[in-house]
Order: sequence, then C-alpha cells, then structure tokens
Amino acid sequence: MSPTTQAFVLAAGLGTRLRPLTENLPKPLVPIFQKHLITFALDHLIDAGITSFIINTHRLPQTFEQTFSTGQYRGFPVRLVNEPVLLETGGGIKNVESLLSEPFITYSGDILTDASLQPLIEEHFSRGNDVTLGLRTTKLGSAVAFHDYRVVDIANRHGIAGNYDFANIAIWNRAVFDRIPPHKKISFIPILTEWIANGGKIGGLILNQGRWFNLGSRAEYLDVHRT
Repeated sequence: MSPTTQAFVLAAGLGTRLRPLTENLPKPLVPIFQKHLITFALDHLIDAGITSFIINTHRLPQTFEQTFSTGQYRGFPVRLVNEPVLLETGGGIKNVESLLSEPFITYSGDILTDASLQPLIEEHFSRGNDVTLGLRTTKLGSAVAFHDYRVVDIANRHGIAGNYDFANIAIWNRAVFDRIPPHKKISFIPILTEWIANGGKIGGLILNQGRWFNLGSRAEYLDVHRT
C-alpha cells in the first residue's frame, strides 16, 4: 500500500494556448481519443496507489460537475473545489487544507505521461523530506537548482542557477499549510524558497524516464494523437 493515498489535481488553468479547443472546455477536459485529458492523470495516480482525489476548478466549473457527476472516478471519490478567483499553486494548496489529512501528491491536470511515480513517493518518505519535487531535463526551462538530493533554489531567488525543470508533480507534508497565508493568491515558489532558507528539507527526483507529452498548442495536440 502506498504511504500516501490522497492527490490534489490542479485543473484551474485557463488553457489559452490551446484555443479554440478550450473555448467550450477547460484544458483538462479536452479529449484525447474521446477520453478526457485529466482522466489520464487520475489513472496514473491510481496506479501509484492514490485512492481519493481533490480537483480545483475555475473556468467552466459546470463542465467538471458534469464529468464527475457521480462524485467518483473508477470507484474512487472525487471532490471538486471551485476557485472563483484564481489562487495560483500555493493559494490553491492552502484552499484545500481541510480536505487533506496526510502527505499528499499534487499533479497538474493537463500532464500526459507514463513515468513511474513510485520512485518519487519512495524518495520522499525514505529521506524524510518536507516536500519532494518531480524534476525533468527539458527544453522549456531550468528554474530548479538541484544538488545532492536537495532543491537548493527555485527561480534564482537565492542566486543559484537552476539545472532542472519542475515536472508539475510533487509530494507535500501537511507542514506546508502552516507556511501559506490563507485566502491569498500566491505561487508555491516563494513558499518553498523561504522554507529552504529556514532549513526545510526540500528534495527532488529526476523523472526523465517514460513518455511526456506537451499539449501547449494545437499542433502538439495533434501530435499526441499520432503518437
């Protein structure tokens, strides 16, 4: 059994780069061969031992309510939490504090990958981390400075150049909730960089294996189907 069974799936983005596909649907609900994109994420998490889901929404929340009208997916409970005003990643995590009772995974609802999540889970618990970020080598960016199993800077806030990109998957201990101000729009980046400065154990694991698909444009959306 996985030592963590809860996931917070972030699905509140605007999906502007994928228009016109996202004019009537949020990006996580865009179909891949008639299967909603977000359900690939849920399948992936179920395979890793996750048994309950919280999904934040913003734009067109009624489409999520229709998709998960039974309050479950494959027999596992799904709780939808709407953000009328976008809270960004840090604020979004704080907003679901009352619904999470143990260390939890965050996972972007527009990710499409089959990379194994079990090593990330094992890394988090075996090293006693406060937070463990999934990292990748990509052409999109390298904002995360990672050395000797520790994340030492993000976005050059401590003057250390990054060497990896955040893979939009992470594991968090509940201690993070004490570090995020309530009802505030805030990214996780200043939360983690302050935590690093205060001695927090912010770890990481490189997830370059497996297949990763970017759906940032219509051309990339078509490429996923060809693959």
